[in-house]
Amino acid sequence: MRFVRTCYRAHDPRWAFKPTSGEGAAIRGARFNPKGVPALYLALTIMTAVKEANQGFAHRIDPCVLCSYEIDCDDIVDLTTDEARGEFSIALEDMACAWATALSDGERPASWSVYDRLRPRSIAGIVVPSFAPSAEMEDRNLVLWDWGPDLPHKVTVFDPSGRLPKDQLSWR
Repeated sequence: MRFVRTCYRAHDPRWAFKPTSGEGAAIRGARFNPKGVPALYLALTIMTAVKEANQGFAHRIDPCVLCSYEIDCDDIVDLTTDEARGEFSIALEDMACAWATALSDGERPASWSVYDRLRPRSIAGIVVPSFAPSAEMEDRNLVLWDWGPDLPHKVTVFDPSGRLPKDQLSWR
């Protein structure tokens, strides 16, 4: 499907100079991307972005830089329904696995099977439920494996006045 809308991400200020890189997720891997695979994790609402950055600490928020992104991407699969997951033989239990615990135990997270099944089919990304501890049923994320400044997988960070830092030295 084609996905066209605004999405959001709350960045660690130290890395806000590369808001579209996906390199941080590639270092160790994350819920839906194996180690070495860049991925861009975005929330469909501002509040979901805060929940994702906060990971369950309701009354304390680490400093962050909240960015909005204009998305126009083809080849997106919405995995928020049983029907869609069934079409691709993806189990919600695998998506919701304790991926960070698996990594720390030296195991491959079950959620990486989503990437294994979809990426060889040229799927650019997925819409998924948020699995943040404080997430509610309607909270959703967009996870991209293929994106750039141009169509058909266009992602643009909204920064018309150039407020984002240019490098880590901007914070000193």
